[in-house]
This record gives sequence, structure tokens and C-alpha cells, in this order.
Amino acid sequence: MRESSTELLVNLPADTNITDLLLEQHRRAPDGALYSVKKGGQWQDISASEFLDQVQALAKGLIARGVRPGDMVAVMSKTRYEWTLADVAIWFAGAVTVPIYETSSASQVAWILEDSAAGIIFVEDDAKAEVVQTALGGTDSDNRLYLMNNDDGGDTFAALVSEGSAVGDDELEVARASRTLDDVASLVYTSGTTGAPKGCEITHGNFALFAVNTLEFLPELLREKDARTLMFLPLAHVLARAVQVVCLAGGVKLGHTANAAELLDDLSTYKPTFLLVVPRIFEKIYATAEQKARDAGKGRLFEMGAAAAVSYSQALDTAARGGRGPSVLLKAQHALFNRLLYPKLRGVFGGEVTYTVSGASPLSEHLAHFFRGAGIQVQEGYGLTESTAPCTANTVALTRVGSVGIPMPGTTVRMDTDGEIQIKGVGVFKGYHNNQQANAEAFTDDGFFRTGDLGQLDEDGFLTITGRKKDLLVTAGGKNVAPGPLEEKLREHRLIAHAVVVGDGRPFIGAFLTLDPEAVGAWGTETGLGGLTVAEAASHAGVRAELQSAVDEANSHVSAAEQIRKFTVLDQDFGPDSGYLTPTLKLKRAAVVADLERELESLYSTS
Repeated sequence: MRESSTELLVNLPADTNITDLLLEQHRRAPDGALYSVKKGGQWQDISASEFLDQVQALAKGLIARGVRPGDMVAVMSKTRYEWTLADVAIWFAGAVTVPIYETSSASQVAWILEDSAAGIIFVEDDAKAEVVQTALGGTDSDNRLYLMNNDDGGDTFAALVSEGSAVGDDELEVARASRTLDDVASLVYTSGTTGAPKGCEITHGNFALFAVNTLEFLPELLREKDARTLMFLPLAHVLARAVQVVCLAGGVKLGHTANAAELLDDLSTYKPTFLLVVPRIFEKIYATAEQKARDAGKGRLFEMGAAAAVSYSQALDTAARGGRGPSVLLKAQHALFNRLLYPKLRGVFGGEVTYTVSGASPLSEHLAHFFRGAGIQVQEGYGLTESTAPCTANTVALTRVGSVGIPMPGTTVRMDTDGEIQIKGVGVFKGYHNNQQANAEAFTDDGFFRTGDLGQLDEDGFLTITGRKKDLLVTAGGKNVAPGPLEEKLREHRLIAHAVVVGDGRPFIGAFLTLDPEAVGAWGTETGLGGLTVAEAASHAGVRAELQSAVDEANSHVSAAEQIRKFTVLDQDFGPDSGYLTPTLKLKRAAVVADLERELESLYSTS
């Protein structure tokens, strides 16, 4: 199949904007809880009426400070309730939100502020304010910083609200109603895996139409009574923002947490019914559960339970394609482990999660089958910043593990002759800000966006991602190799934190591997070697033997020409400050290869 489409399920009037979703929610259930904020260790609900009042007060403050419809307002903060409050208030003022990752450097901030011309910047705390001030150093900028708190004194939310008291309701309504589906709601900068980040103009229609259609497309997640989710991914990422708008449209209660150390506790107390998760979370939970089982002398039991979960999920996939479902014996095995093992795993997510949405990067088939078999269905989708949110997704009724699903409502996916995925639909952005050359290169003559990703459509319209055009490695022998699938398989091993497959222009495929410090320490204790450091483990024969087994397993899934013949273990990890990962944990392959040129040459010179 070369093209697949899904019809739009819900349309909206042309003069609609995102703020209408909040007004409608307030009309239907003013006392219904929209958000929940953790204070003093307790979750406190915020009703639609309370939220609307706070949004309008802050929006009036922005107007009092001179913000006019179409103006840019930046937000730099970790995930928290105040981020959402600022976002919706900016939209009520008719302005455009410019998210900045909390981990951004001063130079990155400087580029975004210069390119967007944001006049006001909301910052989480003094530390973020210092980064922004450094970014603005030496300029005659009129930028104003406001801290996200209600303390008296200084430039804060409270100060803005106070200034806004002079702005009338009519003036606010004129600003709010000035935006339509075609107007830009947010300028979201790409993660910059290659080159400088580009500002993607995401419209009110992109967000709003995605939201109302997703409510109908995934009703099991979003229409459930008392549906609630806990957001812990960066709100600077467009997917997290899009999910927030979905929750706003559907009255789904949403909590925020950004402290990794408190995440498990927050999940246990908040008890979400569904979650937005990135693959690295699944990888860590699986590795931790496996390690705990080994430490308790139940490693074999875990292996058997994991195998049963995977087999059970694979049988469900077979049944969905018209084949035979789980056998009587497999059902019995699954039922046994559903008493002994799987509830503990579900408990990690709070005990009430049935569905998760996985995005931002590929999830291995093994983990997708494992978690579904254990009672946590993974709805994997595919999208880019330029598509606002997923442009394809697996639904509860239509799931094929290993694929990224069928087109979202109002979306068409087609394959170019070279296998590149092209998309068109309600989620596709308006264009790159101030970059006509990039726009000309990004769109086809008939309006399809060139994603740069490679894939395949099966006979039923399910899309599978096979690689990225710019990531394709071409060996000296002329073999095209997609590194992504090999890297996903390698990361499944508990000792491996990151994997970088190399070999462009080289005689064979190789790999750089980094180690997970926690897993290395546990492995050292388990094998009687004591708590190994990463540096010690990098050259340890036993660790290398474990890694070789992971390489052998990955190699078993590809042809001989694509197999990894040699690997180098690095005594470093690719942490948030390494420069090798985007804020959403995508690998910056070019940066790794450029910085590790000496290691690369060593890998091939000793062949």
C-alpha cells in the first residue's frame, strides 16, 4: 500500500480557537476538576471555574503589559501546573506561546528569543532567570522576565495579575476571540538533532482539531469515568502540550510532576488511569523489575513471566489478523503470572493504569508485547514537531505491535518512491518561522510534508518505521543500514544505557555502547565482584561477554551485511548535559560521531 487515510471525525467552526475548549468545559461542568496540584504531599483539585478565573486574571496582566494578539511570549520551566496556566493565559490574551526547554543553554535560549522576538518571558525560578539574562546580555532588548510564583514584590505572576486589574472583561474578550483555527498558537522549536532548531508554527487548529478528534479516536483512554493522567514529560515538547489540550477538551483531570526522584511516589498517590510515556521509561522499569527479581532469587520466575506476557500479546496480535489466539495452556500460564507477577508491575504505574501512549522515539517490540501481556496496553504512535502530535497511532481496537498504527483522523500518510513517509492533515504545521527556504524543501508541490523518516504501509494501512533518511549508513560495500532497529535491540539489555551504531563509509558495522551505572553496580554485586564503577566495567571481561550476547541477539534480527562486527564500550554515559541527547532523549548521532572521532578510528584501525 502506498497511501492510507482516516476521515476527520469532528470538525470545528473556522472562528474557533483553543480557549473555546476551556469555555465549553466550564459551561458543562464548572465545578469539575481539571487539574490537580501537589501541596504539602497532598493532591488538591482545581476546578474548571477556578482555572478559568486564574487564566483570565493572568491574561489581563499580559494585556496590561502591552501584549497584543499575535505577540510572542516565552515560557522556560520544568513541567508544573504554572506552565499550563501561563500557556492558556497567553492564548486568552491572543498571543503565541514559545516554549523553551528548562535544560536549554544560554546560547540556545538566545537563538530562540532572537528568532521569535518574544517580548515577555515566564521563568520558573531565579536559576532560569539567570540563564535568560545571560542569553540577553549585551543587547538592548525590551524583554521582561516574570517568575512563576505569587510572592509579593518583584516581577511575578502576582505582579502581573495586579497590573491586569485595570483591564476590563470586554478588552480581554476582544483579544481572546481575535484568534481563529488558522492563527498560530505556539512557536515550537525542533530539538536540533541536525543544525540549528527551527521554529514550527503550530496553529490553534492543529491543537484543537487534534484534541477533539483524539477524544473520539481513543475513547477507552479519555472517555472513561474519572479519567486522569499524570504529566511528567517536558511541556516544551509538542506532544506533551497536545495531550494537555486533549485533556482540557475532554475534562480529563491532569496532574504535573517533574521530580524524577518523586515520580514513583507521585504515581502511587495520584493513581493515573492512563499515561504518556517515552520508551526510556519502559526500558528502565523493565530493567529495574528484572533486577529486583534477580536480587530476590526470583530471576527465573521473572523470565518465565516475561516470556508468557510476550507470547500472550503476540497471540493477541495473531488473533487480530484472523489467526489463532492464545492457547488454553498459554491462557493458564498468563492467568498464573497475572496473580504472581503482573500486579506488582502495574503497581509501579500506580495500580490503575490500563493504557499508555508511547511516543517521541521507537519502542522495541519485545517491551511493547511484554507490557501489553502484563496488563498495560501500549498505544504506540508516530509524529514529529511538525505534525503537532501523533499523525498515526494504534487504537485499542486496532493494534499491531511493532507498527505505529493507522493515520489519525483527518490525516493522510503516503510513501514516496524512496520509502520516505509524507503526511498531510489537520496536525501538519503551518510552516517554519522566518525560513522560506526550509518550507520550500519541506513540502511537496501538492502540500505533503516530507518527514525525512522511512517506513512501510501494510495492506491494512498500519505504518511501520524502518529508519531515518539522514541516519541511513552506507557501508564501503554499498549496503544501506538503518541503525535504529539495532540500537533499540541493544538498549533492551539491562547493562546498556545507550547504543550508537556506526559504519558510514566503513568496511563493516560497529557500535559504541554506554553502560547504565545502576545496572552495572547491581551486576557486580550479583556476580560477586562488588559494586563496579562504569570505568571499571568498561574493560571488564565479564561485562564485555554480557555485551557480546546483546550484540549477538541484535545481529540475529538483521542480514549478515548489517550485523555489528565490533563494538567499543565507552566509560561515559550520554546524560542530559552531554550534548548528545535532545531534551526528549533522541540521539544526536552527528554530534557523537564528530566528538568521538578518535574512538571511531580506533574501532576500525584494529580490525
